[in-house]
Amino acid sequence: MVGFIFDMDGVIIDSNPFHKIALKQFCQKYGHDLSEEQLREKIYGRTNKDWIANVFGQIDEAKLRSYADEKEALFRKLYEHDIHVLNGLISFLEAMDRLGIPRAIATSAPRANVDFTVGRTGIEKYFPVILDDSFVSKGKPDPEIYLKAAAALKLAPGNCVVFEDSLSGVAAGKAAGCKVVGITTTHSIEELSETDLVVGDFREIEPKALITKLF
Repeated sequence: MVGFIFDMDGVIIDSNPFHKIALKQFCQKYGHDLSEEQLREKIYGRTNKDWIANVFGQIDEAKLRSYADEKEALFRKLYEHDIHVLNGLISFLEAMDRLGIPRAIATSAPRANVDFTVGRTGIEKYFPVILDDSFVSKGKPDPEIYLKAAAALKLAPGNCVVFEDSLSGVAAGKAAGCKVVGITTTHSIEELSETDLVVGDFREIEPKALITKLF
């Protein structure tokens, strides 16, 4: 049995352009004007706990939570009228249903963003297993979230396919021992060279053929 594990931002929804706006506005408010390189190296694919420490250094837990809540509320406000799933995703999920493929969401995002995403897009019925940032003590590129997602599906990591857009997420999936499919919403084909396969969106792949190709 093979299972599929989906990152959320940049995989289920193309939200990173809106995260980028929110991040830049939020960081500018507190005196940090981040370059594209800094966004890629310090922030993308990471938990709020990790990227806030990367940008602001060590701050107390209350301030960290306050910063995280403020940035995510800004993101949700910016994105609420534009949110939609990646092209081809619903057909891909329906094909998975017909084949009985186990699946999970494993994201660095907080639960409020997960609820916002699955609620606004209507995809909650497709995902009986959802792991958010509260499930891990170590964020991506540490493999913890993908190891836990595989365990939740009752599968060995080597029998799981991870769908990722960020470099830290790709590294996490590979470190967990999973196959990794890169989605080019955030990085180029060349930047995603460590993956097992790179696609633009879910119109380019079909579950059964993907399993045959990767296994």
